[in-house]
Amino acid sequence: MGFRMQRRDFTLVCALTACGVSVKAAAQHGGDGDWPNRRVRWIVSQPSGSGPDILARYLAELLAKVWEQAVVVDNRPGGQNIIGAQAAARSAPDGYTFYYATTAAIITNTLTFKSLPYQPERDFIPVRLIGRSAFVIAAGRGFQGSSMASVIAKAKAIAGTLSIATEGPKTLSGILADSVAAMAGIRFTHVPYSRAVEGIQDVMGGRVGLICLPEAALLPFIRSGQLRALAVSTAERSSVLPDVPSLAETFPGFEFSGWNALFAPTGTPSYITSRVERDVDRLLKQPDVVARLLSLGSIAEVDPPSGGFDAFLRDERERWSRMAKVISLSAEW
Repeated sequence: MGFRMQRRDFTLVCALTACGVSVKAAAQHGGDGDWPNRRVRWIVSQPSGSGPDILARYLAELLAKVWEQAVVVDNRPGGQNIIGAQAAARSAPDGYTFYYATTAAIITNTLTFKSLPYQPERDFIPVRLIGRSAFVIAAGRGFQGSSMASVIAKAKAIAGTLSIATEGPKTLSGILADSVAAMAGIRFTHVPYSRAVEGIQDVMGGRVGLICLPEAALLPFIRSGQLRALAVSTAERSSVLPDVPSLAETFPGFEFSGWNALFAPTGTPSYITSRVERDVDRLLKQPDVVARLLSLGSIAEVDPPSGGFDAFLRDERERWSRMAKVISLSAEW
């Protein structure tokens, strides 16, 4: 009997091996198997040193220790996130490539482009929401006014003269600026910048009146006194800028934030995406990780969204579609 059992087990192992299934994976009945047994790649569609890149690298370093494999950040900037998103969508769904994505790549690009070489709902599996980031409206030291009320009054007094630096009218910062203008009954003159630092320099130099960018990008200049924060975009005041009013204090019920999340190419095995989700979830529940993300301008999503990530994305698509109608945002490219 003992010999027959050994022979049967040997035959099973040979059959599984022929089918490309590892013995360890089979023993775990579809569990994590030996994943990862080589380095994992995270595609980021922003340049090195940007807010999403810094956040991605921090989390990648932590997960590399958990997985005992390198987690490499692959920056693919350009084209309003299209280059990076397309590269991620076309990657092999083998569990070794993930897309560290932002709201723009997954949601707003579908509203601002007539066609895309990737389709977020078709090409990606949502893995885990990581954090949300506030935006800040700020002014240079020479700007006459210290509140949103003064900004609105100035814009109404001399129509069309109040300029605001953004990443472009169809980016998150531009959409926020136009949303504020629509609610206030004013208009801003957009001054788009492909590099945030150039916009910041022009506002500090007085060449542009205001700036609207993610909190992480502006925080060092606000703390140094080179920029004066007028409002944050989240419903509540930011814990790192507690003296700065939220836009909801001027426009009740208003809330605007960008988010970052991890996605996998469609077809990635579920046991791998589930493993990644669990490991990221454990990290985001650690107080030191939460504190570090906050210092980098991101509010950690400690608990997954109510109803799940898929439901969150459906809500986001509906919310941004409504906002696009309010500001008459249309696809032009």
